[in-house]
Amino acid sequence: MDLATLVGILGAIGLLIMAMVLSGDIMMFADTQSVIIVFGGSLFIVLANFSIGQFFGIGKIIAKAFMFKIEQPEELIQKAVDMADAARKGGFLALEEAEISNAFMQKGVDMLVDGHDADVVRATMQKDINLTTERHEKGASMMMALADVAPAMGMIGTLIGLVAMLSNMDDPKSIGPAMAVALLTTLYGAFLANVIAIPIASKLKLRMAEEKMNQELVLDAVLGIQDGQNPRVIEGLLRNYLAESKRKIDTTEE
Repeated sequence: MDLATLVGILGAIGLLIMAMVLSGDIMMFADTQSVIIVFGGSLFIVLANFSIGQFFGIGKIIAKAFMFKIEQPEELIQKAVDMADAARKGGFLALEEAEISNAFMQKGVDMLVDGHDADVVRATMQKDINLTTERHEKGASMMMALADVAPAMGMIGTLIGLVAMLSNMDDPKSIGPAMAVALLTTLYGAFLANVIAIPIASKLKLRMAEEKMNQELVLDAVLGIQDGQNPRVIEGLLRNYLAESKRKIDTTEE
């Protein structure tokens, strides 16, 4: 569970609700027509921009912003060093029984055990990296599309409310509800875009960058193992993926 995403979005919603409560009756901020225009209209416009399959997979995409387990780079580096040491001592077949939790790393090791050339290993694993990145980009683009559309639908709702208000100026009782629709659709559009869609899209882009970095790290590790490089050389190479403060190699065990 990603607490940053959950706490951030719920915290923002909580503050908005508090502001509404302090303004008086919170129900004055509720309007069914505005909800239909903004939320319903925005979702249909997003559907028009993507395929039906992609649209109905939006739930899984959103879930990745809240629940996404990924290995720490340090863990992958240590596993790569252990496998490099095992391969130097017992050959690639010694890696066959290795316990590897990372599916991408397991795929690379399987290719080493099967005796594929370095070019084949690189091309295959790079293709996987590109496809994974493409899937993440598609998910983020769907949320950004929602963020772009929601304020526009809010503005459309505002115009609808203003037209209704101006066409019934002779009936004072109709002015209030029409103005409520006009203002609340703008509020709902801004809420949907800035509190929901944009933070989720940004988190999905962060996940994409994290997973891509891990996969590129694994690719370099697998190619280093295949090339028979010294485990410490491989470790030094892979630590370049870490922040500078974490790159120092612990030599106390050597």
